Amino acid sequence: MPDRLDGLTGSCVQIPCSFDIPGQNKYTFNSTILTSGMWIKESPYFGVRPDSVIFNSSKMVNRYQGKITGNMSQKNCTTVLFNVTTSYTNKYFFRIESQPFRATDTGKSVDIVVRDLPSSPIITVSGEVKEGTPVSLNCSAVVPCPEHPPELTWTLPTQFTPKNQLQENPDQTKSVFSTVTFTPLYLHHEKNITCTAVYPVGASNKTAEHNMMLNVSFSPKDTSASISPADSVLVGSCVNLSCSSTANPPVTTFTWFKISGGNLTQVASGLSYSLNVTVVDGGLYFCEARNSHGCGKSKENSPVGTVCTNQATAGEEPEAPAEDQPEEIHYGDIDFSKLRPKETPAAAQDRVQGQESEYAEVNVTRRGAQEPPLNNLDRLYAQNSPAGTVCSNQATVGRGNQ
Repeated sequence: MPDRLDGLTGSCVQIPCSFDIPGQNKYTFNSTILTSGMWIKESPYFGVRPDSVIFNSSKMVNRYQGKITGNMSQKNCTTVLFNVTTSYTNKYFFRIESQPFRATDTGKSVDIVVRDLPSSPIITVSGEVKEGTPVSLNCSAVVPCPEHPPELTWTLPTQFTPKNQLQENPDQTKSVFSTVTFTPLYLHHEKNITCTAVYPVGASNKTAEHNMMLNVSFSPKDTSASISPADSVLVGSCVNLSCSSTANPPVTTFTWFKISGGNLTQVASGLSYSLNVTVVDGGLYFCEARNSHGCGKSKENSPVGTVCTNQATAGEEPEAPAEDQPEEIHYGDIDFSKLRPKETPAAAQDRVQGQESEYAEVNVTRRGAQEPPLNNLDRLYAQNSPAGTVCSNQATVGRGNQ
């Protein structure tokens, strides 16, 4: 018989039992003689405590209601105790009586533990739970009373078809098993699964469950790259590229690549990549994340990760932002005739150098609400030369030179 049995109040407990007679015993067991069985509580020595015999198959009335379901003539003493309570929790010894043979196995007993609530079922996983690979989940629950086995149900984040069966364990106790097979996705990672055991007890049920979080292994997912600052990047400025990804186990290697002129180049390794931008750094950047299950990369065509080299012309100062001030509108009369105005320093220089230039005079008139009309016109000349158009401001438009 087993070393221990768990029982549930109000239900029954089946005690698997068998016996054998040592050959050196002076009395041999005669299977043709009516044999009775006795269960003794706490101590095998019932002579001084007759009330410790809680069940005797030869009597009609016993302290505990029970029945020997095994065939004693075949040395099977399996017994069922009915309507057990927590007071049944104790150690029990078995005794056989078959005249003239009588014996108690004092060296072997079974511990019966009766609780008000059932024990939780046990979930086991057959192998690694890996994305895209079918895996089986097994749930088992003890069956103290085979006449009323529990029903097992699953709660999973995907569809499944369970297979349930009642099995006998090596110690002859009974357990109910339920198996589900499914193909996990990376979205199932860290999702809860539940196996619930429902035990029928009389007209009601008693429930126990086991919760477990799925640990799904998968290659890097949702890999993305970001750039800081996110605005256009000037030559000489510093930018930082960062990579993020979700993976289990975690990402072990981050690698950065650049696409420029149709060529792919590996430029760095690591979670982030910082660089002082030069004219050769322009291009599209993306990162690749890798773990033991594969790799994932950020989108190549994403605008995030693009380094533009907006280079200022040599010798030019970046235009200063305009001060916060009320908007002032200026109106100008533009005459693009080829009549030459009075000679300007620029025109004189062109004449000396023999260059042929055409000029257009821009007459600018200020019309401010608070300013008197001007007697003289400010002049802005546009010189049209073979090298291109060069603007020359002879007088400031607006509030003065900046």
